[in-house]
Amino acid sequence: MVSLFLHNMSSLERLSLSGNIMLRLDQTIFHNLHRLEELNMESNALFEIEGGAFNSLQSLQRLNLAFNNLLCLVNFRLTRLLVLNASHNNLEWFISDQDVKEPFHLQTLDLRDNRLLFFPFLPTLSHVQTLLLSDNQIGFYQHFANISSLNWTTHVQFFNLYGNISNVTVELWDETLHGDISSVELLDLTGNRVVYFPRGFLGKMQKLTRLKLGRNCLESLDLKELSASLYELDLSSNRLTMLSASQTTLDALAYLTHLNLSLNDLQRLPTRLFVGLSNLTTVDLSYNKVDICSSEDLDSCTDDCDCVIWTDISSLKQLYLRGCSLRQIPPFAFNGTTITHLELSDNPQIFLSQESLAGLNGTLQQLGLGNTKTQAFDFTPFIHLRSLDISKNSLSHLPGIPPLRWLDLRDNSLTSIPFQQAETLSSSLHTVFLGGNPFNCCDMDWYRMLEEVNTVNIMDWPDVTCLHAVHGTNMVDRLSGNLCRMSNEEPSGWYVALLLVVCLTFVGIIVIFTLTFRSSRVPGQINKRCMRATSY
Repeated sequence: MVSLFLHNMSSLERLSLSGNIMLRLDQTIFHNLHRLEELNMESNALFEIEGGAFNSLQSLQRLNLAFNNLLCLVNFRLTRLLVLNASHNNLEWFISDQDVKEPFHLQTLDLRDNRLLFFPFLPTLSHVQTLLLSDNQIGFYQHFANISSLNWTTHVQFFNLYGNISNVTVELWDETLHGDISSVELLDLTGNRVVYFPRGFLGKMQKLTRLKLGRNCLESLDLKELSASLYELDLSSNRLTMLSASQTTLDALAYLTHLNLSLNDLQRLPTRLFVGLSNLTTVDLSYNKVDICSSEDLDSCTDDCDCVIWTDISSLKQLYLRGCSLRQIPPFAFNGTTITHLELSDNPQIFLSQESLAGLNGTLQQLGLGNTKTQAFDFTPFIHLRSLDISKNSLSHLPGIPPLRWLDLRDNSLTSIPFQQAETLSSSLHTVFLGGNPFNCCDMDWYRMLEEVNTVNIMDWPDVTCLHAVHGTNMVDRLSGNLCRMSNEEPSGWYVALLLVVCLTFVGIIVIFTLTFRSSRVPGQINKRCMRATSY
């Protein structure tokens, strides 16, 4: 049907067949589309592409095969293609035709969310710049070469059940199968099974600027192999226990600006690791065991301390130390920096003084102190602060804070917010979280004022509750104005009722006492009467 529809469209340049139920592509379907530049086959049910189906598409530059059921792409030979999107399939293999001597012009290869077991076999003459391989099962198996066993083979053979090729034979540790990766600028391997990289593998990518390796199984990484052009490195959610680098290596990474080491098992870092990265702007060390050097440590430590230096890193803008088991922030710990975003939440044993953040008064814009037991801290000196998280701190009153745009007060012990303070906040506040506080139901004028300000968004308004002395917990959004007015009118009635109860109690006591006294006198009266002589 599709072949008939396309039969007389030889001048067609763009074609979209997305959202259909096509199952396979044969050799004739695109036979006359010699000028086609862009083809979209997204969201079909494709499970097979017959060999030669794209041979007539000599002008094709963009091909979208995403969201299908393809199991493999082999003998890839579209040399003029610039962008190939085969994400969200069931691909286990991507193999280019190694016999093609003509350079491939492919710049972007998107193989995200598939079932790839091996790094894709790229062309030997490749210009790939963007390689997206996240959410697969990719690993490297060079270590198998060292296993000697009578039952062990150095080759693995995979058979193709659809008959396009008879089989695929792979020597698991043959690095030449990776093809030409010298032009890769972005490599995204997030969410795979990479334990290590073969020696020299990363060194082949000398143009690499962004390397994303989050959610893998990396136990170590040789920073010396990284490209000098690298400016973003994501190593989050791995198994790293330590990271080492010489000053020469750090000097070679002069362009590195973003470093994510969160969610590892780092126990030790070089003391001056971040000082040596001269252009570093963003560091995320969340959920590692990291300590911050004090001024005394600066004088005595070189690289043999159990702490990290943050002072005098003039390029540093964003620092994330959430859940790092920090016990204290030494005075002037960030002196000489221009940090705008500082995240210290989930450090419940931390000691924070005003001097701890000295030097950030004129730069700090976003501060996270949730679940840090912070109580007495004055935030007003931070004149540029726009976002503040002080949730889960058992605060009984709101500390001094400057005009904010974003404020998180959840899970504290606040019973009210002074009306004047709330009014000052409302002039700049856009987003606020208030749930989990025992607010007083009869002191909610400040809340109603925030509700009436159109620019203030109470994000968790369905969860905001208050306490009433008589009626218990109430949802603030369902709170009736009569509740507290009735409470104000109720005391006189309560006093009358109480007086009545007291009076009745008093009367009851008198009655009981009287009856008891009379009952004790009755036998005596009877005796007196019975003891008299009676005449007959």
